[in-house]
Amino acid sequence: MFSKVLIANRGEIAVRIIRACKEMGISTVAVYSEADRDALHVALADESYCIGAANAADSYLNEDRIISAAVVSGAQAIHAGYGFLSENAHFARQCTKNGIVFIGPAADTMERLSDKTTIKNLMADAGLDVIRGTDVLANIEEARAAAAKIGYPVMLKARSGGGGRGIRLVESEAELESNYQMAVSEGEAAFGDGAVYMEKYVYPARHIEMQIIADEAGNVVCLGERDCSVQRRHQKLIEESPSPAVSPRMRRELIERVTRAVKQVGYVGVGTLEFLLDKSGHFWFMEMNVRLQVEHSVTEMLTNIDLVKWQIRTAAGIQLNFTQEDVNLMGSALECRINALSTGKLGMLHVAGGPSVRFDTYLVQGVEISPFYDSLIGKLVVRAGTREEALRKMKAALCELVIDGIRTNIHQQLHLISEEKFMTGEYDLTFMEGR
Repeated sequence: MFSKVLIANRGEIAVRIIRACKEMGISTVAVYSEADRDALHVALADESYCIGAANAADSYLNEDRIISAAVVSGAQAIHAGYGFLSENAHFARQCTKNGIVFIGPAADTMERLSDKTTIKNLMADAGLDVIRGTDVLANIEEARAAAAKIGYPVMLKARSGGGGRGIRLVESEAELESNYQMAVSEGEAAFGDGAVYMEKYVYPARHIEMQIIADEAGNVVCLGERDCSVQRRHQKLIEESPSPAVSPRMRRELIERVTRAVKQVGYVGVGTLEFLLDKSGHFWFMEMNVRLQVEHSVTEMLTNIDLVKWQIRTAAGIQLNFTQEDVNLMGSALECRINALSTGKLGMLHVAGGPSVRFDTYLVQGVEISPFYDSLIGKLVVRAGTREEALRKMKAALCELVIDGIRTNIHQQLHLISEEKFMTGEYDLTFMEGR
């Protein structure tokens, strides 16, 4: 096991990883930008290093400075959390070249599975049903021909996309060229890769994720599904596990298929397979995320299995000490993402409490909410014996949560989970349309 880990991230996920490391007896190293000098993750870590200016390109995306901090501090491994460098194969290779373990899949595996077209082909070979689509499109003419063959509406997606960026819905040929150019531009700007592909638009549908852990010995365990269908502009707002749309029989069958597919592709570590569930109850594989998901907390709450710790353990070569039969998927867990709607200094902070209530955050009174980074400031997660009880618990927790000095989406989240369509579990990806 590692004795010292550097956390190449900030915010709530940096705090989350530091806490897991401390519980494992691992020393922690924080890196921070000039804007995060007084951040909670810096205070909690055993040692810390400033790696640049507020702009992410000068700090949290600066591979050389992060590697240098790891070397100077003597860190044996780097955990990149989610976002930033968490799915960057070049960075993973740089870690290896410098004798540092990248906590995540090997660079070659990351490249192979992060390429949206490659992973769809691999998963089709492994027995999963994939959405009808194309490989990378060479130009707009090829896109026109593909759309005519697949049939409108279609989705254009950046090959290296993530976080909802580089995705465009095209409902007719008249919309194709402009959306194609925008998808290419977004991919180039956000990921340095303008390659895009096309797939059939499944509508209406629910966004279902399957969380897995796999070790070097070939053991794979699936921790059930998350329903992530409440999204605005492809950005998730609410997640729950299990999904009210997935029956026990559907769950068992999908777990078996996912486990078999992950074994076949030889994946090691924590990962997530994403599906669209159509109105006929059919699961269509979309992509695989080879990192920790933002919404991992809701799965942890339901299963009582620490995904961050197991991500670290599998990276150190430790085998899973539990099997699929040991995973308890009983009860219901809900997660509401709490986002900042303005910047400024935080005043009063009161965190909701009580049994099975969790708030993952980096907030402390007096902290400055910066305009330089993601708006996510916390994740409120609850668990109860039934979905109805979990909904009541979440409503109470949202009412109790006080974040003063900035505007947040707390009241919006309370409104969303109180809507009849959500309360009955009959929502899908259209839930946030027009808002």
